[in-house]
Amino acid sequence: MKIYTKKGDQGQTSLFGGQTVAKNEKRIDAYGTVDELNSVIGVVRAHNVDAQIDEWLNTVQHQLFVLGSDLATPHSREVRIDRISKSEITFLEQHIDEMDGQLAALKNFILPGGTKAASFLHLARTVCRRAERITVACTEVDYVSEWTIKYLNRLSDFLFMLARFENFKSGEDDIPWIPA
Repeated sequence: MKIYTKKGDQGQTSLFGGQTVAKNEKRIDAYGTVDELNSVIGVVRAHNVDAQIDEWLNTVQHQLFVLGSDLATPHSREVRIDRISKSEITFLEQHIDEMDGQLAALKNFILPGGTKAASFLHLARTVCRRAERITVACTEVDYVSEWTIKYLNRLSDFLFMLARFENFKSGEDDIPWIPA
């Protein structure tokens, strides 16, 4: 596969299925932000996280490729691809519940921080929330599956819990936000 095609030199790109659109279209912004999120998760994994956390993040990275192709493929196109479904959301919910059972109950808001990996997980959470907002904006002009939005919403919860879990596994305390 050739890396450059020169097709984007004029500010256009192709969706999966052949439709040409401007690179600043919301759908492109949405899957570009999902790609950014996947890269941040790659940075987290490069910080020698716990083996269980690494395994979960590996699964999430693969799910994000499915999500990106889902967003890059309008539902009106007669193209068969994998799409985000309830099973990916169930995966996240099961692990959120698993972590929740091991973590101290939150009594106040916490500041992003702790270990480097946990700090990057908090960054990943904020990128995920941005991807969610952009994807919701896409629904104003085009169909986006309900599972896509639910997945992004649940993924941000998962990343929040995972940041706390990473700190817990590393012996770091959450940093409470204490209003002045």
